[in-house]
Amino acid sequence: MTTGLIPGEQPPDPRPTDGLPQQRREPVGQGAMPVENRSRSSVITARAAASFEPVGRSVASARSFVRDTLQGWGFGDIVDDAVVLTSELVTNAVVHAGTSADLLCLRSNVGVRIEVADRYPEREVPLQGSPISMGSPDREGGRGLQLCAALAGHWGVDYTPTHKTVWFQLDLPERPVGTRSAGPSLPAHLLPLADSRVRVAVVQIDRTGSVSAWNEDAEDLFGYAAEQVTGKPLTDFAAWPHTPGTSTGIADALRLSRWEGSYGIRGAGGRVIPVYASHLRVRDTDGEPSTVCLLVRDHERAVLQTPLRGPASDTSGTSEGQSTDPFEVFIGSPAPDDLDGLLQRTVERARDMLDADSAFLLLATDDETELEVRASTGLPSARQRFARVPVEAGPGRYGSARMPAVHEDLSAVPGAVPLLNGTGMRSVVTVPLKVEGRLTGSLGVAAEAPGRYSNEEALRLQFAADRIALAVESARLGELERLRRGSLSFLVEASDLLAGTLDRDQTLALMAQMTVPTLATWCAVYTIADQASEPYLSYVLHEDEELIDGIKSLLSKISPPDPVPTPGARVWSAPAEVAHQAALRSSMRSLGLSGGPTHHVTPGIGPTLATASAVGGETVVLPLVARNRVIGMLTLGKPTDEHFRQEILELAEDLSRRAALALDNARLYSERTAISQSLQRSLLPPELPLIDGVEVEVIYRAAGEGNEVGGDFYDLFPISDGAYGFAIGDVCGTGPNAAAVTGLARHALRLLAREGLSGPAVLERLNSAILDEGARSRFLTLLYGEMRPQEDGSAELKVVCAGHPLPLRLRQDGTVEPAAEPQPLLGVLEDLELYEQTVTLDPGDVLLCVTDGVTERREGSRMLGDDGLADVLTTCTGLTAGAVAARIMRAVERFATDAPSDDMAILAMRVPGLHKD
Repeated sequence: MTTGLIPGEQPPDPRPTDGLPQQRREPVGQGAMPVENRSRSSVITARAAASFEPVGRSVASARSFVRDTLQGWGFGDIVDDAVVLTSELVTNAVVHAGTSADLLCLRSNVGVRIEVADRYPEREVPLQGSPISMGSPDREGGRGLQLCAALAGHWGVDYTPTHKTVWFQLDLPERPVGTRSAGPSLPAHLLPLADSRVRVAVVQIDRTGSVSAWNEDAEDLFGYAAEQVTGKPLTDFAAWPHTPGTSTGIADALRLSRWEGSYGIRGAGGRVIPVYASHLRVRDTDGEPSTVCLLVRDHERAVLQTPLRGPASDTSGTSEGQSTDPFEVFIGSPAPDDLDGLLQRTVERARDMLDADSAFLLLATDDETELEVRASTGLPSARQRFARVPVEAGPGRYGSARMPAVHEDLSAVPGAVPLLNGTGMRSVVTVPLKVEGRLTGSLGVAAEAPGRYSNEEALRLQFAADRIALAVESARLGELERLRRGSLSFLVEASDLLAGTLDRDQTLALMAQMTVPTLATWCAVYTIADQASEPYLSYVLHEDEELIDGIKSLLSKISPPDPVPTPGARVWSAPAEVAHQAALRSSMRSLGLSGGPTHHVTPGIGPTLATASAVGGETVVLPLVARNRVIGMLTLGKPTDEHFRQEILELAEDLSRRAALALDNARLYSERTAISQSLQRSLLPPELPLIDGVEVEVIYRAAGEGNEVGGDFYDLFPISDGAYGFAIGDVCGTGPNAAAVTGLARHALRLLAREGLSGPAVLERLNSAILDEGARSRFLTLLYGEMRPQEDGSAELKVVCAGHPLPLRLRQDGTVEPAAEPQPLLGVLEDLELYEQTVTLDPGDVLLCVTDGVTERREGSRMLGDDGLADVLTTCTGLTAGAVAARIMRAVERFATDAPSDDMAILAMRVPGLHKD
């Protein structure tokens, strides 16, 4: 589907009239020109198009498409007629004609034009002016054109060689100028309450969702100056509901042509201010769309809220002269699509019905032991939302939510209705909501004056509750199903993310980022290293990054929660208490009550109060249990006076179980990796000795992730005065098993060489030691040699090459030649007859020793090989040993694009001579 604004475009009119008179509500025959009676001044301002396959379900999809499109354009008055006509025409195309249907909606300043095209132009329609009957209205087909003639202001049929298009136009109903709706005059005591001055914030949002205008009332309401918010996204300030799987996002709301509803705006002090908003989408003369938002305090919503349409009043009245009950009007109106809207409308109508100061509605938990606050009016709803009270608050019928109750004066029975503690309400009537005898909730209204309600009001409220209970339960079950689907999707995504890393720090960060802001406003993760360790604060996250340091500082001053392994969330009151105390101290210092000048403490007041507000709400702790051990705690928090709903806590508990296992896996992996790396590092020489008159450079690469040592190894060590031993070898295979033989070979070489044995004797004893390993033994290729620098600047080498790639000698003139002969490898034969060869390196010569991971580097069927290595070495004349090794490694890496599959070691030794280059 595509939609777009086309400013100034004239509607398409491909149909010449050929002098035919224009008519209304007349069908057009095949070959005749369709007619219409539209003003040529009408301008198309938007269009939406969609195509539907020739299947039965396409009709329902087309109806939904047209309904959503027209409602989005604000044409609710003509939606029903448009949907009926579209349904008939699309049915003709996809069901009776058996072709796909192309649907086009055009919006103009006078109405809406809808075109339905099919690919069956041979189907007959009555000729213009023909008296032919279109058939019985009761039959299945043939009603589309009858309905167009009856409902549409203009309609017609167009033909092409391949398509037939039926179109109709619905004009907008005319409304009296300046009149939209009107209410009766009311006495002053019945008018809604408002502050002495009502402030209406006007905020304009551009097409990117950023604030482009911010008036003075917005500055007064929220504490931000215009220059602080201009250019920033509205989402930085809007506290939109973050319930998984439910609600419309703020980005969606800003794209609608009209929208009304409640949300919150975070003020400059960090506190969320509940507001009621009215959004209107407009465009400027250049066609750029933007959204104008009018915002008032939520309890002043009557300033902006659109009155609900009620049934037409009966001017004749009844014989008794009684007026319609306000709640009866609500019961007869369509229920909102979402549960929160239905509950909010319920409490508002209940309040109006009994002329109360406040009303509230609570829903029962699954086990019917507690009630959860879901909607209220006239009370601090943001503070009480999702708070819980017991169903049985006290002994007797008046302490149970299962029975109607009337309290004439709450001051005489303090605590009888916990929700109203500290609100100033004196009289209250509560009634249960029941479905098939099961308690599903409780509805109550309250007044500030005592003695306002009697049993008569309780009966009226109970009657209304009985009529709305089923609708509320149905909406609750629908919301619960959407929430569970959203929760399942959330947990699947969380499991995938947690399973994708074995890094402990990244796992901690993922845990926090998945909970904030989806489940909580802020989050802290405590970890426990072992049974004897205290919990440690490892990670803190808040949806406002500026508050993270303040929360971390505050939590560091509080003893961590006890690591209790009992599953489920438990309330932790310490952060809220400490936050409130800190806020109180800051306020007192700001007033100069603690002694001393106030300007010294003023700079710290803002962050302290903001931090206190951020963590001053409900805080819960969930244990992180893995392998029957508590390895940490997941702490979730809400801002001041907010509560968690039970569904969110259950979702957080599921997440904590998955996160605990992922965190423990990351811990085990980190520990084993540290052990492995420590053992592997012990197999490498601690450092290379400095040899006078010889440059030495080594490059080592172990194959496999996390491996520092594999089957290849090298060594360079002093044997006696002026003599040094060097070795480079390759154990069959890679990984830990090969590394075990590596350790045996390297340490055995050092011990045997320092005993004064010759090179062949050293290798023969090493061969016996490898064979003694039995089934764990592996064959080994090894180049071993002894080097003695000479006084003339040369170096004398005695080498034995036991099955290893031959060392290459690079002379000053650029020639390359092998520096040894091949001999049998180690670990295969018991009796070896090895011999050593003497090589003299003249000043400027280079001896290059590599393992087969270098020469066997492959790219498809190509291999670098000994010749390729020699070709690279010929280009290294005059380079230092380090430059030679680096050039060889660069050539190996560039030879193939894939990562190396074998260990590689490069040992380069160069004799610079008496005068170093």
